[in-house]
Amino acid sequence: MSHTSGRDRSDNDGGRWTGRSVPRVEDERLLRGDGRYVDDIALPGAVEAAFLRSPHAHARIESVDVTAALTAPGVVAVWTGDDVADLPAMLNKEELRTPPGLAALLDPLVRMTPMPLLAREKVLYVGQPVALVLAENRYLAEDALELVEVRYAPLPVLVDPEHALAEDTVRLHEALPDNTAVAVAARVGDPETAFAGAHAVVSERFEAHRYVASPIETRAVSAQVDPYSGRLTVWSGTQTPHRLRDAIAHTLGLGSAAVHVIAADVGGGFGQKGILYVEELLVPHAARRLGRPVLWREDRNENLTASSHAREQIHHIELAADAGGRIVAVRDRITVNFGAYNMTGLVVPYNSLCHLLGPYRVPNVHIDVTGVLTNTTFATPYRGAGRPETVFAMERAMDRLAAELGIEPEVLRARNLVRPDEMPYATGLVDRSGSPQSYDSGDFPELLRRAVAKADVEGVRARQREGVRDGRHVGIGFAMYIEATGLGPFETARIDIAPSGRVRLAIGAPSQGQGHRTSMAQIAADAIGVPLDVIDVVGGDTDATPFGVGTIASRALVNAGNATHRAGRLVRERIIEAAARRLGVTADGLVLSDGIVSAQQPGGPSLSLAELAGKAPLPGIPEPTDGRHGTEISETVHFRPPGFAVASGAHAAVVEVDEHTGEVEILHYVVVHDAGNIVNPMIAEGQVTGGIAQGIGGALYEEMVYGPDGQPRTGTYMDYLVPTSSEIPDLDMDEIFTPSPMNDLGVKGLGEGGAIAPQAVLAGAVEDALRPFGVVVRRGPLSPSRVRALIRAAAGTHGLSRTS
Repeated sequence: MSHTSGRDRSDNDGGRWTGRSVPRVEDERLLRGDGRYVDDIALPGAVEAAFLRSPHAHARIESVDVTAALTAPGVVAVWTGDDVADLPAMLNKEELRTPPGLAALLDPLVRMTPMPLLAREKVLYVGQPVALVLAENRYLAEDALELVEVRYAPLPVLVDPEHALAEDTVRLHEALPDNTAVAVAARVGDPETAFAGAHAVVSERFEAHRYVASPIETRAVSAQVDPYSGRLTVWSGTQTPHRLRDAIAHTLGLGSAAVHVIAADVGGGFGQKGILYVEELLVPHAARRLGRPVLWREDRNENLTASSHAREQIHHIELAADAGGRIVAVRDRITVNFGAYNMTGLVVPYNSLCHLLGPYRVPNVHIDVTGVLTNTTFATPYRGAGRPETVFAMERAMDRLAAELGIEPEVLRARNLVRPDEMPYATGLVDRSGSPQSYDSGDFPELLRRAVAKADVEGVRARQREGVRDGRHVGIGFAMYIEATGLGPFETARIDIAPSGRVRLAIGAPSQGQGHRTSMAQIAADAIGVPLDVIDVVGGDTDATPFGVGTIASRALVNAGNATHRAGRLVRERIIEAAARRLGVTADGLVLSDGIVSAQQPGGPSLSLAELAGKAPLPGIPEPTDGRHGTEISETVHFRPPGFAVASGAHAAVVEVDEHTGEVEILHYVVVHDAGNIVNPMIAEGQVTGGIAQGIGGALYEEMVYGPDGQPRTGTYMDYLVPTSSEIPDLDMDEIFTPSPMNDLGVKGLGEGGAIAPQAVLAGAVEDALRPFGVVVRRGPLSPSRVRALIRAAAGTHGLSRTS
């Protein structure tokens, strides 16, 4: 992997920790197998849970008989919907909340669809929990599941979201007038007039297909009740422990202080573990009801079919341009398949709406988004959360407009980019918080310039002019994106100086592989003035930080990082002030470096953190309090971002497509990104690389397929194809730095950025390669069979005979 940037990546900026590629401190423990995932936490006397899941996509439940299951060996309890009917149905309240500003300006429709903890009256998707078996181990619980007898009365099934909007179709939720879950529209300028007077108009239907996060660790939760206090402790692979704590407390009728949630080591989340699930509420309930610890972890089939899905959208998009190729208007009608329940409201639909324009200047806009309920597994945010889908539509439309105008795709893009001197740039839309949308910083032309240069466009065009070699066609594609990062409302950091002199940093954002224990420690070390190796980072423990939001929406570094920075600066002031009292000097005469407070003048007194915070005062120097105890030093900061920090990027890909086999080979993949100031370049590069790998998976391999009967056809890894490292090419990576003015550190989120553009850039490259056939790529994944079908269809349409 090659890598260049606008500055020397080896420079540690005068000895500061921030900006250095510090090796991740968490890796040795994890690589040696010493991680503590939920399944590693052995709770004596624990019972294990297994769920009976619906085999039907839509059916009424006529009866559930658990008599035989109750007598099965090792079974402790069997519950149906009737057994938990006194518990409230589940709602992802925080995700479903509409910001007041957004509600006032756009008046969006958001309908609630509470999900019963166990289905009682009917089931709405294959995999919905119907019964719960608790047994001495998972094997016995699975055996007992087979003895539960359920009588179903099948109902008509809806899989196609556009068909679900028809007036005469079946309704999934009888309490709703139709199958619309959310609806919102936005307008800027006068798009109708702009379209009427445009030189060129392209109109297309593009589909973003359904695929899933598929983390290496499936979901898991365990719970136990303290026999002395009665307090409930829950270990979960959640990305949002504070929200889970509050949901458990609400469901069980407890105060939040009675529930302690710990996000253990997590083997990948990617958004799938950022929402609530009924299993996370039932397991704690079982622990309280049985008086024994309870453990549940899903198997891979459950993860693929019953954990949340993502990405499925349909875009009817139109672009209008003048004769010079400048966009004058865009219209897009977006349909989002929500699955059976509205779990996260406007999050994905509105992300798609307010990211559609990307880095381009578009004066007239009309975007209409509808979220639709169908008999498929519910959909929620997945790395990128609505942005990969909308970037696919917009960038594909840009390619089609370039073809219509006879302009090279990269040239068309360059003509329409917002310039750096226009920052902050107001799009005319409203952002997700309900404020006027504004791009705070960025240099989009430079991103594209670097991507074009590294991709060697002229070399690719020269090879195309040389002709096809053995049926292998080469093509190049481009895609650009912006991402509003650092979602609020806040995040927490608490710093304590221990009597030993070690620093404890507790943050509300847990890690699922992002390297928080390293990057957050780097920020704290700089802010306080201590060595990196004296800092212990705790994340995702609701007792360590009673208030927090979580690690979702590219927000951890922006919010938890800046909370850490501010808390560290306050702690530094406290340390110097306390040391000045202890040493009998003025604070402005002291400096703190490498954990030692010393006089600025050579030969003066000094004091270590252990001496300052320890239990005994310095010999011969009275403690200004009671003379016997050390100094308590701690600070807590809740950082509230004033607005979004907008990250951005440009991707370019060169591919070779075999017309005989349909195989797509990536010859060269370029990514140039801007995430503001970088705390740890090595971690940042890993985050971008991981996102691109998942994006390539969606572009070429992964698809969650449903039959018309609502049955998932790709429920195992035999059918659902996840790429390995062998399928991911070396990346040609570059970056620019435009610090965000929205926070003290000048950082922007980058955990999701890599996943946003791959589908669009690879689709454009394949379309370019197959230009001789007249192929238009309107959806993925670009599997060999789909590529061959595109060639056959295009050849038939254009009267070409060159296929095999």
